[in-house]
Amino acid sequence: MAEMRRVTAIRNGTVIDHIPAGHALQVIQMLHIDMTRSTPVSLVMNVPSDKLGRKDVLKIEDRELNQEQLDRLALIAPAASIAIIRNHALAEKLRVELADDMVNVARCSFSNCITKNAREPLPQRLSVISQDPLEVRCYYCGRGQDLEEVINNII
Repeated sequence: MAEMRRVTAIRNGTVIDHIPAGHALQVIQMLHIDMTRSTPVSLVMNVPSDKLGRKDVLKIEDRELNQEQLDRLALIAPAASIAIIRNHALAEKLRVELADDMVNVARCSFSNCITKNAREPLPQRLSVISQDPLEVRCYYCGRGQDLEEVINNII
């Protein structure tokens, strides 16, 4: 049976595939994608996937992700694959990797953490304790951060 393409091809930009189902809106928020911009952003949610069962796909025209954005993306979609498209052709294929330590990706959400003190100019540092299920803690105060807190405190 032939598969039908749900979203048209893009000329230049980024395709993020294998986002866990229902998390594409968090990816949009985390990557600070301006939804009022004039270039299209295509979003397909909850489509069948051999790899994940169900997945979301995001196509962002005229924008390529940098390494810092890939590090952020790894929090929500550690199995995501990234395709950089140039002139309607695949130019690069990237994979996200969740590092053991994330420096200056997100701020600690604990109001009494030493990183909140302006007189202590420390880098924001979160440690990944477990990837599946995701468990992230502040390197300094040890407080666990849930995914919503991390997304809301992205730098």
